[in-house]
Amino acid sequence: MIMEFLDDPFMQRALLAAVLVGITAPAVGIHLVQRRQALMGDGIGHVAMTGVGLGFLMSANPVWMATIVSVVGAITMELIRTYGRTRGDIALALLFYGGMAGGVMLINLAPTGSNANLVSYLFGSLTTVSDEDVTAICVLAAFVMLVTLGLRRQLFAVSQDEEFARVTGLPVRALNLLIAVTAAVTVTVAMRVVGLLLVSALMVVPVAAAQQLAKSFRATFVGAVLIGTAVTLAGTITTYYNDVPPGATIVLMAIGVFIATTALATPLARRRARAAEAAAEVYDRSVRAASGETDDVKV
Repeated sequence: MIMEFLDDPFMQRALLAAVLVGITAPAVGIHLVQRRQALMGDGIGHVAMTGVGLGFLMSANPVWMATIVSVVGAITMELIRTYGRTRGDIALALLFYGGMAGGVMLINLAPTGSNANLVSYLFGSLTTVSDEDVTAICVLAAFVMLVTLGLRRQLFAVSQDEEFARVTGLPVRALNLLIAVTAAVTVTVAMRVVGLLLVSALMVVPVAAAQQLAKSFRATFVGAVLIGTAVTLAGTITTYYNDVPPGATIVLMAIGVFIATTALATPLARRRARAAEAAAEVYDRSVRAASGETDDVKV
């Protein structure tokens, strides 16, 4: 049967997780793209490895431990970005590499078998998503959507122009920290499906694809969420039938959508440019006609 995958409990969990990841990752990623921090998710993913290692070492849920460590790391990144202007890049590099090295070391100290489990967190795995993981993902995804939808106007303002947002009286520093925390939570939501090393792509590529066709922030937001949800569902189902890595499959599909939207956007952009030129010419002729310059205007 074509829908037989719905009968498997692990696929039911995986599909639910995929939908939540497809919605939350672009919803946060659009703000990172606007702020030119597209690679922030990748950095948080490196830091989250320490949380995963702590989870294995302490026999705790790696998702919750990764969330705590990622939030601390994201806040540290934002503080470095704000105050460490001269040596900030070096400090961030130390944080990223330290997070990855710390995770590898902690996992090596954890009980036997943790190294095998690490692969599922690095690149995603459908069969290892447990009921406890789904509960954690649902709670964290609810937080992400509450923030991104409830504070969408404020987040848009601070992502577009921090100085203007500050002049209007918005708490810019608090909003910047909230974006960082939300990005950290999103990384831990997505790591069970696409993996820590590929989660940044799902936060950025659907947004970049939607930008090719959308004219407004709202349209980009909706388009990115739709693309993210579509590729995560399609990638999850493809993984079930073809036994391929879910994270790589989802990211490659997202890149394919980006290429397709770019191909569609090129002729549309040319058509819009010609329409704009024609409108400008008509306007210019009407202005000249109104001012009495009717040499080139047919009466």
